[in-house]
Amino acid sequence: MLSVLDIFRIGIGPSSSHTVGPMRIARRFVRALDRAGLLDSTARIAVELQGSLALTGVGHGTVDATILGLAGFRPEQTDPDEAAAALKGVADEKRLSLGGERPLHFERERDIDLAGHIIPELHPNGMLLRAFDQAGEILLERTYFSTGGGFVASEKQLRNPPKDDRVKAGPKVPHPFGSAEELLALCAAQEMSVAALILANEDAMRPREETIAGLDRIASAMDQCIDRGLTQRGILPGGLKVQRRAPDLWEKLSGNPQSNEREQLFDWLNCYAMAVNEENAAGGRVVTAPTNGAAGIIPAVIRFYCKTADDGDCVESRRLFLLTAGAIGLLYKQRASISGAEMGCQGEVGVACSMAAGGLAALWGATPHQVASAAEIGMEHNLGLTCDPVGGLVQVPCIERNAIGAVKAVNAARLALHRTGAESLVTLDQVIETMRQTGLDMSNKYKETSQGGLAVNVVEC
Repeated sequence: MLSVLDIFRIGIGPSSSHTVGPMRIARRFVRALDRAGLLDSTARIAVELQGSLALTGVGHGTVDATILGLAGFRPEQTDPDEAAAALKGVADEKRLSLGGERPLHFERERDIDLAGHIIPELHPNGMLLRAFDQAGEILLERTYFSTGGGFVASEKQLRNPPKDDRVKAGPKVPHPFGSAEELLALCAAQEMSVAALILANEDAMRPREETIAGLDRIASAMDQCIDRGLTQRGILPGGLKVQRRAPDLWEKLSGNPQSNEREQLFDWLNCYAMAVNEENAAGGRVVTAPTNGAAGIIPAVIRFYCKTADDGDCVESRRLFLLTAGAIGLLYKQRASISGAEMGCQGEVGVACSMAAGGLAALWGATPHQVASAAEIGMEHNLGLTCDPVGGLVQVPCIERNAIGAVKAVNAARLALHRTGAESLVTLDQVIETMRQTGLDMSNKYKETSQGGLAVNVVEC
């Protein structure tokens, strides 16, 4: 099974599928060249960005991410300022140090092709990479796919999935599950909470102290992203001239923290969620939760209900939240998709809302069934949500959509906790399958292509 530490990853904005994934793919291709002993023979690299990676690739930072990956940058370790300097150097000198070792001539307009007319059969986020020798002969050619949330796969991996069911794939864990029904049955049989069962599975992958350190590192990165977003002002890059709003809202809330206005709950959640997604839009460091486009929902809910990672009383609460939310994210990743290019925004903001609802319900003492109910409600009312970013930028409607998703997650958790006795008519498994079917039926115009919805009805300035 996958780990919750695979669901939550530290990277850079603005997109996990269009920035983090392509950076990993480019770096993976260079490593393949090195392993094959072809790095020193490589005289030119050519990349073809296909489908959604091309259609929204400029606004989503895909071209820059690809260049950084070829130069050896890793998303989880990339400093945005260092990345900007490296990109400027490539542009000015028309030279790229492949893997940080092999210098070669590189022109982004010549060597990176935006092939938006090619929609790959296996996944809409395709990348074809070729390495050539001095004579122009192909040394190595590989096709990869960025499958959402920073996950990547080769063409071979997608064409030849494991023949056994998904539960049997991956590390052997004591409590494997492939559905919410199986997860709830295990919780009942073992008399364990969702978080406890997931932690036991994580123990099979690494020492517990490493898992705990990983969770704390994720929580800390979420806090740092919020804190940066609350202090940075100005216009977001990209040409839409979107003004950062989180700092002004933060000042207003901080100046009147004891307000009895009930609606202020919305303001706090809005403020934290927008702070994260404004940072994401600016290319800052964020945690994929489970994607960059939906990165603000879980940190906003955790921050409001668990305070900060420096608060010792809240450390365990944050771990509980992340383990529970991570379990729900695993279900979506294994049974459907968290890619906006496959599912629309229901696969990003919808999944994040579902995860946050389940995590918050657990924090409030919910039973495993109530956790699943909260997650189901969080997704049920995001079904059909389109991904239609204006100008191909992760700004409109993405930033506000995270704020709405955070508020909706809290309400979903409340509704689940008020449920007594009767089971929900809709199960979490059913809503995940419905999301999957809806995503497959959805027109490609509404799946991260900027060819429909707000993207064509809002005039870019």
